[in-house]
Amino acid sequence: MALTQKVKAELASVVTQHPSVRRAEVAAMLRFGGSLHLVGGRIVVEAELDTGGAARRLRTFIADLYDIDTDLLVINASGVRRGPRYSVRAIQGGEQLARMTGLVDQRRRPVRGLPPIVVGGSVADAVAVWRGAFLARGSLTEPGRSMSLEITCPSSEAALALVGAARRFGTAVKSREVRGVERVVIRDGDAIAELLTRMGAAETRVVWEERRRRREVRASVNRLANFDDANLRRSARAAVAASARVERAMEILGDDVPDHLREAGNLRLQNRQASLEELGQLHDPPLTKDAIAGRIRRLLATADKVAEDRGIPATEASLPADLREPE
Repeated sequence: MALTQKVKAELASVVTQHPSVRRAEVAAMLRFGGSLHLVGGRIVVEAELDTGGAARRLRTFIADLYDIDTDLLVINASGVRRGPRYSVRAIQGGEQLARMTGLVDQRRRPVRGLPPIVVGGSVADAVAVWRGAFLARGSLTEPGRSMSLEITCPSSEAALALVGAARRFGTAVKSREVRGVERVVIRDGDAIAELLTRMGAAETRVVWEERRRRREVRASVNRLANFDDANLRRSARAAVAASARVERAMEILGDDVPDHLREAGNLRLQNRQASLEELGQLHDPPLTKDAIAGRIRRLLATADKVAEDRGIPATEASLPADLREPE
């Protein structure tokens, strides 16, 4: 099951006893998933949801809180819609429901935000607002670079109300407009996990956190592997460059190479892919990495000075073009 559907299935079964919490959730579900129609001069309230569990929860809450019957219609998948949609309609008593949930004011004018009683409610009411909004228009992406918990909002006022509700229980969220649509987004992984628990999706949080940890471990392993590969490539290039320069140094100095420098140079030529530490271990007696590196440096410096005195190409002249230091 996709994470979004898993969250919604779990939220649809959250037990809420307090009437104010239920009212806040109904108000959010109708505001974020609902619309108003005028039919024969009467207001009809309709909410379109993408899970049967959310639709049944909304119908139950409306019946318990407002004693209003609603119809449930199933809209089969078509076009870009991959799954069925569930429409909850209040025809008889629609205007009463619209007034009591803050969808319209006393003059029957649509209200763009959430009702003041919900906005100024308790922390539990604020959490219920988020639960209702998520059930109506929420989505949760897989953890990763672009992980997010997002809610599509019907208006900028509704988005601001949602941001304010999150602020009441200490979660920082952002609202933004994308292609003319207001969205409220949380991208911080810890904040997403905390909000899932607050809304009542603790089981989904466990699944989401596990996937998040696996993704982070995989990314860390990849970074280390890339780092190791880069180091190996640099070491290999350095060894090839050093071998080419040592070979040229031997040619320049001929029999004039001091014995201890010749031995270090021969080790380099005989073990072209070995690291300096490995060369030091091959020396008899063994030398430290710094000691073997120092002898090779002195060999190259001596050869370069002789080459300069003679007016002939120095040791770097033997390097391939891609291994030379840029001028």
